[in-house]
Amino acid sequence: MASVTYSSTRGGQKNLDFRSVVMTGLAHDRGLFVPDSMPSVTPEEVESWRGLSYADLAVKVISKFVKEDQVPADKLADIVKRSCAAFRHEDVTPVVDVAGHAVLELFHGPTFAFKDVALQMLGNFFEYFLETGSNGGRLAVLGATSGDTGSAAIYGLRGKKGIDCIILFPRGRVSPIQERQMTTVEDSNIHCVAVEGTFDDCQDLVKASFNTPEFRDRVKLGAVNSINWCRVLAQTTYYFWSYLRVTDKAELKDKPVGYSVPTGNFGDILAGFYAKQMGLNVGRLIVATNENDILHRFFTKGEYHREPIAKSISPSMDICVSSNFERYLHFLAGNDSEKLAGWMKTFETTKKLDISGELLQKAQSHFSSARADTKMTLEVIKEYNDKHNYVMCPHTAVGVSAIHQLGEVNSAMVCLATAHDGKFPAAVKQAIDPLPDAPKQLAVLSELPTRVSDCANDLKTVQDFLEKRIAERIAAQA
Repeated sequence: MASVTYSSTRGGQKNLDFRSVVMTGLAHDRGLFVPDSMPSVTPEEVESWRGLSYADLAVKVISKFVKEDQVPADKLADIVKRSCAAFRHEDVTPVVDVAGHAVLELFHGPTFAFKDVALQMLGNFFEYFLETGSNGGRLAVLGATSGDTGSAAIYGLRGKKGIDCIILFPRGRVSPIQERQMTTVEDSNIHCVAVEGTFDDCQDLVKASFNTPEFRDRVKLGAVNSINWCRVLAQTTYYFWSYLRVTDKAELKDKPVGYSVPTGNFGDILAGFYAKQMGLNVGRLIVATNENDILHRFFTKGEYHREPIAKSISPSMDICVSSNFERYLHFLAGNDSEKLAGWMKTFETTKKLDISGELLQKAQSHFSSARADTKMTLEVIKEYNDKHNYVMCPHTAVGVSAIHQLGEVNSAMVCLATAHDGKFPAAVKQAIDPLPDAPKQLAVLSELPTRVSDCANDLKTVQDFLEKRIAERIAAQA
């Protein structure tokens, strides 16, 4: 059986294989790659996976998309198992019960954030594809981060042969620990760049680089942001895992399981939506936003309007345009690439996209949403510490606030804990004082030397920097 193929949401590239979309990242027409068909799972098949380890379950899910014609079965299992071995917990992403609902802890990886799940796998897929002939064995990964993607990408790519990793982050808009997780990595293939501006500025620089064909092809550009399909695919695995852990309880067997997801770029909750499309018994999907609430405004009023970023205590969600949302809009448009391209042209021109009527009702049947500002976020952190002896990061607290606002606190509701509280001490201390001890891996960061470059918020400056750094590293190794 052949692997699933992929096409651009905007119709410019069609029927690419898995290897190609992973190595290409962003489609050449500025669209995102989506599956041409969605594999299905039956309830009986999911049930047969109940006793599997996380790694073995992940192999089952990913192999629905990736067959032997792309990655041999034994190699796929090796890639996934080595990726999972980087986690500190034997369950990789354990599920715990707190205050009448479940919490999926996604922070047990190398950088204490949910993005480790996907970026450990993506790094190993990159390595395999380069070793087996892609790009002449060379890849220049350019990524933007609002905090967690950068360090997770760096830890997934550090020391990888043939790969240079350049991460752009907005100066002063990531937490100090997030910045140190990136800038204390000394591997010569890692390059951290502070840009004056916002995360959206950094993300725009990345997308513009992919839309500069001569530069893109010359440096062999690759993507680690969730515009890369592999990121979303890897994240579907923990929806299957958590569904099985929640329904391990006899009283919840065969019941739909809901999810509340702190949401910025929409990739994490999109993975849950795709798991549901595959046939997993997923109930309500809740989009939880902070003050940067473009997605909440869309799902409540049909208004996808770009507004200036408000700096918050949950910086990884300080995003005013959700890059992954285009994949969902393509689905909402009936997988009509021409219609989607028209919508995106309108949005890029006017900074506004509006839907109403049946289309809005359809979107609201797929997702609910809620918004939690700083005051609400801190109240949740304090309450859960005081009453339940459970400490959470500000992003996780946004997701927990959402289920309280919507009356969805129940044993079949899962809140995604997207990062460890120790990554955001300044925010958490506003609700909990004194703070619990930070994990030793985070505590030592303040003692390590850092390495960071500054770049103007300018496309040519960033591209010139990238080429210069690659040339310097290659020359040093010659």
